[in-house]
Amino acid sequence: MTPAIEVIKVGPAVTVQDAGWSGTLASGLSRGGVADTFALSCVGALLGQSDTAVLEMAGFGGTFKFVNNARIAIAGAGMDVRLDGSALLNNAVHRVEAGQVLEIGAARTGLYGYLGIGGGFVTPRFQGSASTHRGAGLGQVIEAGQVLAMGVDPKPERVGLVLPNMPKSSAAIRVVATAHTDLFSTQVRARFEETVFTRGAKGNRQGVALESGESFALEGGQSIPSETVIPGDIQVPGQGAPFALLADSQTTGGYPRIAAVLPCDIAQIAQAVAGDELRFKFISREEGIKIERADRKARAQLSKRCAPILRDPAQMNDLLSYQLISGAISGESE
Repeated sequence: MTPAIEVIKVGPAVTVQDAGWSGTLASGLSRGGVADTFALSCVGALLGQSDTAVLEMAGFGGTFKFVNNARIAIAGAGMDVRLDGSALLNNAVHRVEAGQVLEIGAARTGLYGYLGIGGGFVTPRFQGSASTHRGAGLGQVIEAGQVLAMGVDPKPERVGLVLPNMPKSSAAIRVVATAHTDLFSTQVRARFEETVFTRGAKGNRQGVALESGESFALEGGQSIPSETVIPGDIQVPGQGAPFALLADSQTTGGYPRIAAVLPCDIAQIAQAVAGDELRFKFISREEGIKIERADRKARAQLSKRCAPILRDPAQMNDLLSYQLISGAISGESE
C-alpha cells in the first residue's frame, strides 16, 4: 500500500466503489458497488487489472495532487479532465508523475464518472468489498484533506491507450418479465413499451423515477406481500409512476414490479440525467440470457480493444517533451 493522491477539493458525491457485494441479500445488504458496471470494466481493461476499487464521481469530480507516480484511467460519464492544466482524454489510461495536479470538472454527458488507479485504491473492506453504501453506513464519502492509498501496480508500463466507445446494443432498454408482470393487463404492458419516459429529478444511487404523466398503477397492488428486490427491478408504487431500482436499492419491497432491466442495460438508467428520455422493450428470458452471456464475453475482450492514443500535434502544448525525432544532427559542415 502506497500513498497515491491528496484530495485538494472534491465534489459532494465522490465515493470509493468496486463491484459490490455478492450473496448478502439475506442479510439485508444490496449489491451496492458502482452504478455503472460497464465503466468499471472499462477502467480495469485500460489499466490491465481486475475490477479493483475506483473513485465514483456523481456529476462532479475534484482536484487531486499526486504524491507518488501512478497510472490513471478515466471512464464513464464524459467529464472535463485536466492534468497540470492540459486536457486529458476520457476512456484512456495515462501516466501521472508525483507532484502533478489532476482536475476533474463537471460531467458533460452522463452522470457517473470513474477514476481508476494502477493497483486500485486501498481502503477498509467489509465482507470482501471496499464499496461505499450510505444507507448501510459502510465506507465513506471522500473529503478534502484525505490522502488515498493505492495497491501494487501490476502493469506500470501500460499507458497511452484509449478504449474506443462501443455503440449501444439497443436503443430501448431491454427488460424481462417478473413474477408480477402478468398481473398488469396486456394493454398496460403494451403502453409501458410504447411510452417515452423521462428520467425524473427524484433519484440517487437507490433508484430513479420514470416520468411520463401516465399512471401504470395496478389495481390491488397494495396487497402484494413484500418480496426480494434487486437492482434493475422496476416498481410501480400506488401513484402509478414507475421507479427503477439501482445499486443501493433496498433488498425487499411490496410494490408490484412490472419489469426487470437486464443487468447489462442498467447503466443506461444510472447514467441518465434529469430530463433524458428512456424507453423499454420486453424480451424473453431466453433472449435475455443470450444477451447477458454475450455481454460478459464482450467485457472479457475489452483489453484487446485498447489502442494507442493518436495525438494531434496542434493540441500538444508540451510538444518539446515528446521525442518526435531521434538522432538529430547539425546541418552545418565540419
